[in-house]
Amino acid sequence: MMIGDTARSYFAEKIKLLLGTEPCRIQVAALPWRKGPNGVEIMLITSRDTGRWILPKGWPEKDEQLCEAALREAGEEAGLRGAVCKKEAGRYHYAKLSRTGEEFPCEVIVFPLEVDRVADKWKERRERERKWMSAAEASQIVREPALSELIAVFGANPRKYAA
Repeated sequence: MMIGDTARSYFAEKIKLLLGTEPCRIQVAALPWRKGPNGVEIMLITSRDTGRWILPKGWPEKDEQLCEAALREAGEEAGLRGAVCKKEAGRYHYAKLSRTGEEFPCEVIVFPLEVDRVADKWKERRERERKWMSAAEASQIVREPALSELIAVFGANPRKYAA
């Protein structure tokens, strides 16, 4: 169930008072993959702020299935289309930096996306780089240890998550 911003702020403040920390916010990510000549390839993109390598990710919108939100983010951030799996590949946590400089915890739910189309033009093409790489390389280049492990495990058996 999705709640409005006013209710979210109210509950966030109550949780912060009770636990002494911000509540974890939920994001979704696509794990874009394809079968390459040497095995599974993963597409990573650069973040807009730091330029680090990440998965396409963002916030789900009202009444949107989480897997469909991940597919939308992949289209907007990397120009990707394909079959998204309804079953998550896993989750990881990171600290997101707000515009005001505050950090808040995020839990990212990751959905595999078997890519069948890569657009030449897409919404954020001037803001990001994108790159196909082996699952092993992608696992090494991301900063979040849990995401690194998730990519490595997925790369060993992507068909386990067939859409």
